[in-house]
Amino acid sequence: MKTNKAASKRFRFTASGKVKFKRAGKRHNLGGKSSKKMLGKRKAGYVNDSDVGHIHRLLPFG
Repeated sequence: MKTNKAASKRFRFTASGKVKFKRAGKRHNLGGKSSKKMLGKRKAGYVNDSDVGHIHRLLPFG
């Protein structure tokens, strides 16, 4: 059983078992994006409960 390395770079598990990810869209072409949009991208995103099983399959030791 191996850890999927692409998934391990994108997802983290919280202490309560939720799966956290970083929001996309903060790397380039930032001048055309509003401050309001960029503030929202600071917050961590959480994977929907229906998809958590897929992430656990990719990260069995998480």
